[in-house]
Amino acid sequence: MGTLGILISLALLMYLAYRGINVLILAPLLALLALLFAGDIALLLPTYTQVFMKAMGGYVIQFFPLFLLGALFGKLMDDSGSARAIAHGIVAKVGSERAILAIVLACGILTYGGVSLFVVAFAVYPIGAALFREAGIPKRLIPGAIALGSFTFTMTALPGTPAIQNAIPNPFFGTDAFAAPGLGVIAGLIMFGLGTWWLTVQSRKLMAAGEGYGEHRDDPVVEERRDIPGFWLALLPIFVVIALNFLMAKQILPAVDTSYLAKPEYGGLQDAKSLIGIWSIIVALSAAIVLLIALHWKRWMDLKKSVNDGAFGSMLPILNTAAEVGYGTVIASLAGFVIIRDLVLGVSSNPLISEAVAVNILAGITGSASGGMSIALKTLGAQYLEMANAVGISPELLHRVAAMASGCMDTLPHNGAVISLLAICKLTHRESYKFIFVNTVAFPMVALAVVITLGTLFGSF
Repeated sequence: MGTLGILISLALLMYLAYRGINVLILAPLLALLALLFAGDIALLLPTYTQVFMKAMGGYVIQFFPLFLLGALFGKLMDDSGSARAIAHGIVAKVGSERAILAIVLACGILTYGGVSLFVVAFAVYPIGAALFREAGIPKRLIPGAIALGSFTFTMTALPGTPAIQNAIPNPFFGTDAFAAPGLGVIAGLIMFGLGTWWLTVQSRKLMAAGEGYGEHRDDPVVEERRDIPGFWLALLPIFVVIALNFLMAKQILPAVDTSYLAKPEYGGLQDAKSLIGIWSIIVALSAAIVLLIALHWKRWMDLKKSVNDGAFGSMLPILNTAAEVGYGTVIASLAGFVIIRDLVLGVSSNPLISEAVAVNILAGITGSASGGMSIALKTLGAQYLEMANAVGISPELLHRVAAMASGCMDTLPHNGAVISLLAICKLTHRESYKFIFVNTVAFPMVALAVVITLGTLFGSF
């Protein structure tokens, strides 16, 4: 009954999330539903306050700075006109005749630099609509192009990306954002290459069949701002994020004496290995924010509002993900979870395959890359690290596989980012989801399989 309760709880989480009910409500209720099936009625309140809330709070403590700084950086890039300047600059350099490539590159550069995918979608969509209309490319391909540039290779594969999905494995495996860089670049090129090629082929087929951009009266008007920054000036904060993240993770922080971490007030840690990856991103984003404010000092219409809006914009994402972690912790505490855990661990003797399956399943159920991966690593991360050490697999390879696996099944139809992207583009699942699915589920799966194969054969590089 306990295992059945877990499965029913997971199915309801997936269904009700798709129906639009917020996970802050769903997560505790469905976790306690699974507890009822296990027959532990007397433990409802203790489990809620001592297990669910403790895990939720722990996640906020660990990752809130990344959510806060990422949301703030994205808002300032948007309000300063930098995001729009970068998108315009990419289009000018690539050429409007290569509209699909231009949109994918614009989204990729912005998200690789730490700009929130929601900010990217709002900033790039008006430009994409104008380009696609001019070229006669069907509008329903726009979400696929934005998703390819925002939800795939720059989120999970490319080394150094400050995306939260690339930071979550750090404390579990003692790695940093540049884990398995060679494999990450290979995976990124596979996703980018296949996705851009496929969208281009689809556009030609649709146009040859007589489908054009279509009539869309609610299309946005691209506003030309006279005070928009230059392309290279707009890119400078993004360069700072990437370069400083690398320097802090590989050179500066590893050389710092962190023996004080052994003190009880600092957690009693033996070393800073599990913290350096997160510290590096905090420093990089903080420096980029200060630089961004200084560079565009005369452009701010209301800097206080931009900062406040950015800070407030971080609240819901961090709380949603933390609630999913609390849910996963409750599920993992139930006796019925042992059957599911053993089933997942028994999928393969190769921990990379088992980890990829676990993260994919949980990301698909929760509709969240960060939430699914957090649950998987919270419940099974220690076992995967132990299995990997036993067979000589690098923790860096575990990191890259976990991050990439989180970005496959997460974008099923109930995913919040998918729903938001379609709403921004004013299109429906029926019209555009096929193009999102192939680019954010199918091709990332191919790249993940290649990385697991290469990693198993040659190790991490």
